[in-house]
Amino acid sequence: MINVTKPFLPPLEEYEYYIKGIWKREWLTNNGPLVNELELRLKDYLDVPHLFFVSNGTIALQLAIKVLGLKGEIITTPFSFVATTSSIVWEGCIPVFVDIDPATLNIDPALIEAAITSNTTAILATHVYGNPCDVDAIQVIADKYNLKVIYDGAHAFGTNYKSKSVFSYGDLNTLSFHATKLFHTTEGGAIITHDASVAKEIAHMRNFGYDGPEHFYGLGINGKNSEFHAAMGLCNLKYVSEILLRRKEQSERYNTKLLSLKVSKPVIKLHIEYNYSYYPIIFESEQALVKAVEALHGVYVYPRRYFYPSLETLNYVPQQKVSISSDHSKRVLCLPLYHDLSLEEIDMICRALLRSQNY
Repeated sequence: MINVTKPFLPPLEEYEYYIKGIWKREWLTNNGPLVNELELRLKDYLDVPHLFFVSNGTIALQLAIKVLGLKGEIITTPFSFVATTSSIVWEGCIPVFVDIDPATLNIDPALIEAAITSNTTAILATHVYGNPCDVDAIQVIADKYNLKVIYDGAHAFGTNYKSKSVFSYGDLNTLSFHATKLFHTTEGGAIITHDASVAKEIAHMRNFGYDGPEHFYGLGINGKNSEFHAAMGLCNLKYVSEILLRRKEQSERYNTKLLSLKVSKPVIKLHIEYNYSYYPIIFESEQALVKAVEALHGVYVYPRRYFYPSLETLNYVPQQKVSISSDHSKRVLCLPLYHDLSLEEIDMICRALLRSQNY
């Protein structure tokens, strides 16, 4: 059976080395030494000034909205994982969907200004499949209307734009380190800021608002993560370059073998060093997609319709029309992509897809 993804796991003895240290110290959570080490190494790897390791990517989004004090309407994309929208609603704000660019599947900056009202306070955009948004255009709009910019970078670890980490742009960036991601800590996430004063707020906010053992700085939540999760991150971080190269090789194999398949792919624009976090293909119709999925299931291959359905269909958001997202969500399929997926397995997947097209 071949699933759409499988977690990368480091050599067991490398993880055991960190676990033995945890056992010796008996310091399991609450900002332990491994958490601090992981944060330092991630800041160095991503070349960012302030990074906080948190319990998951959803908490990172909620903290981002909370720490910026956002109210009212937040412009966002309907083509993303549900947490992008649910976090907005959870924090008492209203998601205003702007349709996507059919080429990149990211939020379309050309449509953002028309959605801005006197109640708009921010733009929350997703780097879909690790493919960067048009960060330059979005920043011009944000500056013009005095809006904050949050990027959901759950897919974007290892992606660079103009020779800098994609997390160098915007007011805040959030990351997911879930087990399905190319860099993971089993469960986990992070929030990045370039503002020291915001960093101070996040530091308190992720730890219940504590400022010392008997004093509260302000409102907070339990957004911490554990030494065990940090240990997995420290093990995996040393393999990131290898993981990125492997995924590029696998993606190029798909490209070569699927040349005659009647599908398109999201466009990766200039000045982008892509991380190959997913391998999405866009069928000409939903019927063709369903036929392909049935063919793959027949050989025990399980891709994912990611993202489906489009988020304007959620029952807790105002009804909004976003025809491109609605259409594309019905035609996008992510094929299996993970570190030890063999080129021979990719060839088999491609043969099944090509056969489905001819029946």
